[in-house]
Amino acid sequence: MKEEIRTRVVETAQYMLKTGATVRRCAAKFGVSKTTIHKDMRTRLMEIDPDLAKQVDQVLGINRRERHLRGGAATRRKYQGKPAAQRRPS
Repeated sequence: MKEEIRTRVVETAQYMLKTGATVRRCAAKFGVSKTTIHKDMRTRLMEIDPDLAKQVDQVLGINRRERHLRGGAATRRKYQGKPAAQRRPS
């Protein structure tokens, strides 16, 4: 694996742990696709650092369990004519 990819994977994992960011937010922050972030966190990170991968998996699990709530809240705001919620600081 290229060093550039290793660095991105570890930086993304640390960012996700620090902020609890979603896959979408990590993809936007690091300028890659959601698919790349998902592949990094599920496959590549396990090869690089299994302990860090387990911690990131917990964050991904929380985000997966909450996604329907975030989607419902966004839809509610959309039809009430309210602006989008402020994003968490990066």
